[in-house]
Amino acid sequence: MSIVLDMIETSSEIPRAQHAHIQPAGSRVRPSPSGEQAAGLRGSQTGGGREGRAPGPRSGSGNRVSDRITDDWPGYDLNLFTYPQHYYGDLEYVLIPHGIVVDRTERLAKDIMKDIGNCDIMVLCVLKGGYKFCADLVEHLKNISRNSDQFVSMKVDFIRLKSYKNDQSMGEMQIIGGNDLSTLAGKNVLIVEDVVGTGRTMKALLGSIEKYKPNMIKVASLLVKRRPRSDGFRPDYVGFEIPDLFVVGYALDYNEYFRDLNHICVINEHGKEKYRV
Repeated sequence: MSIVLDMIETSSEIPRAQHAHIQPAGSRVRPSPSGEQAAGLRGSQTGGGREGRAPGPRSGSGNRVSDRITDDWPGYDLNLFTYPQHYYGDLEYVLIPHGIVVDRTERLAKDIMKDIGNCDIMVLCVLKGGYKFCADLVEHLKNISRNSDQFVSMKVDFIRLKSYKNDQSMGEMQIIGGNDLSTLAGKNVLIVEDVVGTGRTMKALLGSIEKYKPNMIKVASLLVKRRPRSDGFRPDYVGFEIPDLFVVGYALDYNEYFRDLNHICVINEHGKEKYRV
């Protein structure tokens, strides 16, 4: 199946976390974070609410609190982590360490089970960047189901959205793969995505799925970028809200590179040029 949808996407920028005064090879030394910067991740209502409260669930599905990474957040120094040697000199800093991603994903699974547990769920994973997040999220959901009185039966299908070349949009999006979407009729659908930018891509996908009249559609996205051109779309479940930078790692790629990087990092200009196609 192949559906072509119009969309506009651009590249991205991101905050950074407190780091030690260690300069990795090929990187610049950044100034020490201020006291406010060192405060770290800030809780924020996904609907655009207050900063400064701890992340956690709020009443009602779709009105959760996400981990909001502020624009002035300095990145974790690369030398504090292990990462593939073939990417030395290609990264600016670590935005979100792998362990934090895993813990946040587990929390999202608990929120999802609280909202739609005891239902049969069709998980629709958006490839390729979403496969790692989806696999971890589904595993957490299974663990919760095994160890609680809530049972959820899940089936997983995969689609691919192709839009980026280098760090720029190609101007249109193509939906590739997956079973016949008509099989989603009457189903409870959970779409799992890696990144929501302007929101146009996801709204186009939702429009295509809604034609087949599923019983329910929920969207879980690992990342949401703050973009001036955003149409305001918010997923039901958000891992982290980040500034508008191009990020790689944890299966997020740049021209198919960096998927083997565990941490979510910011690629530098040298890396973009090195892997440009």
